[in-house]
Amino acid sequence: MKQYVIDELRFQDYEKIRAYLDMNFGAAEIGGIYWIPLDPDTLTDVQKAHTGCQPFYFAIELEEGRIACELLVRTQNKIRCDCISYADETQRNWFIRRVDAMFDELEIKI
Repeated sequence: MKQYVIDELRFQDYEKIRAYLDMNFGAAEIGGIYWIPLDPDTLTDVQKAHTGCQPFYFAIELEEGRIACELLVRTQNKIRCDCISYADETQRNWFIRRVDAMFDELEIKI
C-alpha cells in the first residue's frame, strides 16, 4: 500500500490531530480511520464520469504514535471499480499539502 506516514507523534500532538479530524471530518467510526473528501477539481476523467461512485476519499489512520495517509482514492459506494485507483500526481500533491497544512494549523512540528 502506498502511504504518506508521519510517525513519532507525541501524545499531545495525537490529541490535537484527533480533535481536528473529529471536528472537520466526523468522528472515526472504525479504529481511528477518517475519510477525507478529495477536492472535486482534482478528479481524473474516469472519476468525473463515475458520478454514481462520487464522492471520492482518501483514508487516514490515526494511532497514538503515527498518522498513516493512504494514497488510494476510494469511494464509499463500491469496493471495486475502475475509478478506484492510486492518486495521480495532482491528487497526491493536493492530499499531502492538505495534511501538511493541518500540521501547520495545529502548530505541530514534524
